[in-house]
Amino acid sequence: MKSVMVVDDEVFARTMLKSVLTSNGFRIAAEAADGDEAVALYQKVRPDLVTMDIAMPGMDGLTALKRIKGLDPHAKIIMCSAIQQKTIILEAIRLGAKDYIVKPCHGAEIIETIDKLFASKPGML
Repeated sequence: MKSVMVVDDEVFARTMLKSVLTSNGFRIAAEAADGDEAVALYQKVRPDLVTMDIAMPGMDGLTALKRIKGLDPHAKIIMCSAIQQKTIILEAIRLGAKDYIVKPCHGAEIIETIDKLFASKPGML
């Protein structure tokens, strides 16, 4: 069973993501409300996947992405944000995000993105 850490400052968004993930066979390793908490928890739980919002109080998602990738270059992180600016999306991918889902996201889209990530051959993503 793959473990996931859900990072979002909105309780509703975390709850929705956790529900979709657990109902599709994933285990929630941890949840965080900001980037600082995400980086600290990542080091403790080392989940198989992180879903990360961008706009959060304190450390934003892009900074947290960069820090987590610095700790673990193999970390699998999918950004899940309402921000649709091409420059932000490209920056997230450049920093190491494996994919980018635009909110509001639907359960099927989330699971399809995750399944695609875990189905890819090593070195492809």
